[in-house]
Amino acid sequence: MPIEVQSLGTPGNIMTEGGNWGGDSVASTSKKQKDLTPTFSELLTQWSDYQLFQLTKFYLERLKQAIEEEVESLGFMVRQEGCFNEQEHGSVAELAVKGNRRDSSTLFLSLVMGNGKRARRVMWESFVKMQNQLPKLDKILKEIQDLGPDPQEYMNITRGLTGLPSHMEDVQQKHKETLRAQTETLSVNTILMKEKVKVFQLLDRYAELTIISTVRDRTLVERELLARGRDHEEWREECLRGKLEKIRTDQLFHSSFSWSKFRSGSSATVAGVPGIGKTTMVQKIVHDWTTGKIYQQFQFVFSFKFRDLNTINCRITLKELILNQYLYFGNMLGEVWKNPEGLLFIFDGLDEFKGGIDFADSRRDTEPQHQCPDPESRCKVSDIVYSLIQHKLLPGCSVLVTTRPTALHLLEKAEISVWAEILGFVGEERKEYFTRYFEDQTVAAAVFKHVKENEILYTMSYNPSYCWILGLTLGPFFTQTHRDPQRVPKTITQLYCYFIYNILKNHGRGIESPREVLLRVGQMAFTGVAEKNIVFTDEDLIKYNLQPSQFLSGFLMELLEREDSARSVVYTFPHLTVQEFVAALAQFLTVDRGDITTLLIEAHGMTDGRFEVFLRFVAGLSSPWAAWILEEFLGQFPHQTICRVIDWVKGEVKRRAGNTGSEAGKRRLLNTMHYLFECQNPLLAQQTLGSVEELSFYGLGLTPIDCAVLSHAIRLCDTIKRLDLDSCRIQCEDLQRLGPALHKCQSLGLGDNDLGDSGVKLVSDALRNPDCKIQSLWLDSVGLTDSGAEDLVSALSTNTSLTMLELAMNSLTDRSVPALRHLILNLPSLERIWLGGNQFSATGKKELRSLQEPRPGLKVHV
Repeated sequence: MPIEVQSLGTPGNIMTEGGNWGGDSVASTSKKQKDLTPTFSELLTQWSDYQLFQLTKFYLERLKQAIEEEVESLGFMVRQEGCFNEQEHGSVAELAVKGNRRDSSTLFLSLVMGNGKRARRVMWESFVKMQNQLPKLDKILKEIQDLGPDPQEYMNITRGLTGLPSHMEDVQQKHKETLRAQTETLSVNTILMKEKVKVFQLLDRYAELTIISTVRDRTLVERELLARGRDHEEWREECLRGKLEKIRTDQLFHSSFSWSKFRSGSSATVAGVPGIGKTTMVQKIVHDWTTGKIYQQFQFVFSFKFRDLNTINCRITLKELILNQYLYFGNMLGEVWKNPEGLLFIFDGLDEFKGGIDFADSRRDTEPQHQCPDPESRCKVSDIVYSLIQHKLLPGCSVLVTTRPTALHLLEKAEISVWAEILGFVGEERKEYFTRYFEDQTVAAAVFKHVKENEILYTMSYNPSYCWILGLTLGPFFTQTHRDPQRVPKTITQLYCYFIYNILKNHGRGIESPREVLLRVGQMAFTGVAEKNIVFTDEDLIKYNLQPSQFLSGFLMELLEREDSARSVVYTFPHLTVQEFVAALAQFLTVDRGDITTLLIEAHGMTDGRFEVFLRFVAGLSSPWAAWILEEFLGQFPHQTICRVIDWVKGEVKRRAGNTGSEAGKRRLLNTMHYLFECQNPLLAQQTLGSVEELSFYGLGLTPIDCAVLSHAIRLCDTIKRLDLDSCRIQCEDLQRLGPALHKCQSLGLGDNDLGDSGVKLVSDALRNPDCKIQSLWLDSVGLTDSGAEDLVSALSTNTSLTMLELAMNSLTDRSVPALRHLILNLPSLERIWLGGNQFSATGKKELRSLQEPRPGLKVHV
């Protein structure tokens, strides 16, 4: 299935020195040039009908998305000018009203193209009239305006490619056959069957993903595993509101998205967190090229992995790099170089490259030792890659680079035309993955249902790698009837405990001491986490007394993935979180970990997030509910280590709860809530949170996963004295996770959040709880209307705990005055109520203030 990509916007965007992404256009490289740029309306009068026809064709796919939200209005404007008849306009409008906006915009454009030159000109004139209403359309108009009066210049980017000489056809055919054989299957490790690897057809297993731009996301720490789900949904909402454009992978090059201000070629970057599908996307692109589905303007595609390039420690030529993989080119490469416009180079995994490429280093342009002028010059690998991306080597060729978001800063000064980031599965794409994963659709439905109902697991499932682990681990619970449903994993620690258990059970028989081997692997994994290293060599294994020959047992083959390259063998964990879990597990496999407290304090003090998930696993492994399944193979965990971890968690919660003045303090407090959740220890939660005066997350953006974790921790306590969630960007969906715990808070701050009436209704449900302990409630600036106020008053009619209510800065009108009168006169416990900043009339305000008279001591602030 096709991968959907969302571009960064105006092609050619680059990150400025200040860290912002901007779009230096060709026609606006200086203020003087910008002042001389003609308006779009002026350009429109200059273009011939044929130029306008070509321009419309060139931008057709982008226009389909750009006009979706206002296609009815555009249809009406074209109808008013007599370019649509009543039936045509009605068909466009009908599709839009039914919610099929993409189909409606497609039909609109098809009709315009078919109705002649005047219809096309009227359409573009209508686009000008709708400026500042459709962000995607504005982006296109601005882009065309910046490009100048001759659209033919940049629309010719797909032309001028010379044909392949007849004597080159055989080597091209051989190359396509070789790449097709390499990419047509997908090998997937399995820990539940006798066979260690299961091979699928790529097209059978390839699931659709969404890819978005990397503007906001580039600074996020990639290990913020559980927070990504909210980013995912937020970006999706941005898409729905029309701020981001979707493109297909076949539009990364030679399309309106990838016109290059660098003129000599086009480079694209696709970023994504570990396991999100970058390498599989590359595989699909290469396979589709070999089968003629995409990029037939490229005569040859050459794909490299940076982890393989790491093994090259000497100077080498581009010719040798290619011949190392594709020996059959022989002496034909000289012919290949003659047409660089027909070449696509792919470099996968920049973040794994140890050579380092500094695109901001001006010495590369002046010092010969850093230059790579031709494909047969002997250079460092980093210089070859740099020269290709910067169009200094084989100018005119195209380059695709994939990387993790954390390595995007390396490309700040690179000449990149298109920036994009794989976001992962959206909505039904998650379900589709499990449908493809399980042959038994009953099992697929049951696993997906469990994942969807568990907010922790569902948030993880935006990532294909997490889905793979979920499928491997949860599948047996829904295929083996003797399994206890209560044992189905609910936390990420429980999930990974079962993941390792299944490896041990199915592939651990050849290991004499699984505990000792896991300890050594865990020690290596921990060093990797500490040093931000995810790729290991034979030397690393030997350093930790792990002989590479042990892979024959099958155990390590499942825990570490082995990859043979042309020059060496490297190993990686199936996913970064597996590495972090094994690193955490090692802390419990040492007989005496007297220094565990020191390690935890130091790790928790790191501000770059590298130990964040590791610490959650350590906390979770202190719980017998998580670790019991592993004891069958690993024996009991040391009691002293468990006690020290629990004491550390207890101390952190108390220490962080009293130190939330800064954002960093609030973030650390939130992390401790995640530790409590992973511990699944009711007594520990009661002992720590029961004595806490205040849990303040004021101003800290909370994700749905954070809210679910917070709710779980609070539900384990009898009472929370104060919970401050003001300005935490909480919405109704987040409040649903918190709902079951709200009634336990004596003081509850929810102000300045986009709750709306539906969110306030969830608060009303908490107020109706017979055990409600809420005394002070802040609901200012939450979007409350008269309708929501009626339900709130109804809920308070039976409440006996509330003494203070803040309802300022909402949308209440005089319609709410009778309900508020009833509340003020009939809620004996109420002492203060704030109603200022609403939409009451002078009469309404006067009436509300007068209600203080029958209630001495009551303060009504209007």
